[in-house]
Amino acid sequence: MRLLRSTDLALRLLMRLAVAEGVSPTTREVAADMDVPYTHAAKVVAELQHLGLVDARRGRGGGLTLTGKGRTASVGALVRTFEGDGDVVDCEGGATPCPLHSGCRLRGALRRAQEAFFASLDPVTVADMVAAPTGPLLLGISKGPGRE
Repeated sequence: MRLLRSTDLALRLLMRLAVAEGVSPTTREVAADMDVPYTHAAKVVAELQHLGLVDARRGRGGGLTLTGKGRTASVGALVRTFEGDGDVVDCEGGATPCPLHSGCRLRGALRRAQEAFFASLDPVTVADMVAAPTGPLLLGISKGPGRE
């Protein structure tokens, strides 16, 4: 299974904010640090803000901060939210639906595998993802204010 770019960015952004320690980077700074387009980062930030995981303040002294809910958020729940609940394969899509659709066992097996993937991520939190050695490494690669 391959994650969507927005899912990957959401997880990396939450991890980045989890180690920010008193610094509130802007969406533009985070986008530059992660080498992603600002518009893509802004959409992900908006969704994370809507979910209550990130606070975003505009203007002087503004920036992004991780909420308590964001720190304890389940990675499995986040991946489900960003990936959606669609099947791994699209048996009905395209110009011609799969001729095996009515009697195929593959679709069910892939659905169970997808749920097992999500379930393995459910107990993992954002805070867990930035525990040592990851957190210190994140600090080292984040440019942040005054770091070039």
